[in-house]
Order: sequence, then C-alpha cells, then structure tokens
Amino acid sequence: MYLFYYYQYPLAFSYHAYTNNIRPYKRNLISYIKHDVSKTSQKGCETIKILAISDAHGDFSKIGPILKLKQTSNIDLILMAGDITNFGPDEDAETFLNMFEKPIMAIPGNCDLRTILRVLDNSKASNLHNTSERIGNITFIGLGGSNPTPFDTPFEFQENEIENDLEKLVKKEEYRKVDSVIVLLTHAPPYGTVDEIPVGHVGSTAIGKYLDRVNLIVCGHIHEARGIMKVGKTVVVNPGMVSEGNGAIITIKEGSGNVQIDAELIKV
Repeated sequence: MYLFYYYQYPLAFSYHAYTNNIRPYKRNLISYIKHDVSKTSQKGCETIKILAISDAHGDFSKIGPILKLKQTSNIDLILMAGDITNFGPDEDAETFLNMFEKPIMAIPGNCDLRTILRVLDNSKASNLHNTSERIGNITFIGLGGSNPTPFDTPFEFQENEIENDLEKLVKKEEYRKVDSVIVLLTHAPPYGTVDEIPVGHVGSTAIGKYLDRVNLIVCGHIHEARGIMKVGKTVVVNPGMVSEGNGAIITIKEGSGNVQIDAELIKV
C-alpha cells in the first residue's frame, strides 16, 4: 500500500530475531516443491510454475476464483508479496494461508503488523522475510516491508537497511560461483519500474540496485502500477491487488546455463 491509509502503530517488535535463518521445520515444504519440479524436468531443464499475488489487505474473496482459473491449475508454488492484512489482525494471515493447497512463500507488507512474522513462522507457509530458500538451481530471497512512505505505516525500513539486508543475502548466493537463478520477493518495487503514481516513481532505490543483477523480482505495494517489465536480465512483476482479482503466472525454465522467464498477468 502506498496511497490510501494513514496509520501509526508502536513498533516494539523487532524483525532482527528473524534474520537469515532457514527454518528446519519448513524443510517438508521445500522437499515437496523439489519433488514436484523434478517431475517437469526434461533433458536437464528444470521448470517451475508460480502464482504471484500481493496486496490482499484482508480481503480474500478473490482467492477461490483465482485458484479455479485454468492458468493456475498446475502451479508448483505461490509467492505472496505482502500486505496480507490491513493493519492486522495477524490471525487473518493464517486464514489466508490456509486457503492454498500448494506450497506458499510469503513476506509481510508495510500494512502488516511486525508481529505477523510470528504467524508466518508458525504457519504452513515458508516465511521468506530476510532469508532465502533454494529449490534446485533457483534461489528465492525475500524482504518484506517497504521503503519509507508519507504515512508511517507499521512495517517500513530506511533504504540503507533494505540494501544492507539484501546485499548479505544476494552476495551469499553470488559467492556460490555457479549458474543459478535468483528470485527476489519484495513488497516494494524497485525504483523506476512498476512503481509509478501521478507524482512520479516511489519505489525503493535500494531494491533498484539489484536490477540486472538478479533474474526476477516479484513485488507489489504500488496498486496503480500493476505490470511486467524487463530491465537488463531482470524481469520485474507487480501482479496488482489480489483483493481485486489480480495476479500473475510466472514460469521459470532453467537448464545448461540458460534461463527463460515468462510472465503473464491474470484477472478474475
């Protein structure tokens, strides 16, 4: 969310307790996806089909219809780019996550309370905030919240905080020195991409530094800027508000050092 709300909340909960940990009890989720993806692999080519959604703001009425679309019938994974709730309650996030049968990776948005991290950790989803998960040769890196807004929403960070956290995670993956696919799941879009409102671009300059450095960025936050664009080697997808029936289907095909990413906006 960027334009529509003014809200102040005492931020006593620290996100640093959740930094850069692969949570062992989520291993079954990752194993499930690895098994599912391996069934689609042909001649060394690994394929994963993703449903990308964002900005539910507590309205989950369009989830069922989206999951009934032909395009979503054979997805492997759901990526949720934040703003699951509308300033709480946190329990709404559990209701939302239980609507999906397929594995889901999720991060909070700026309109989620910071305490939502506890709910995500204790849910069937994989809490990707400030951590990473690797599926085959694809690494998913997540960072929730947003860059500063004029509204002082509950889950905001300064640009230098965003860059410091992302740089640790991305560098760790780059140090592998192997041909791998890097996917960023962020709530805020990179500056100068799918982030434009009438007054101009309002995305994160820190996230913008990873354009042409990672393969895919899935984001949300700026409701008016739903779209897909490519900057260098990076595909950027803002699926729009899922509360309005919006989403995106993303297919990643990887093999022999080649990466193909196809993205399509969907709506009910």
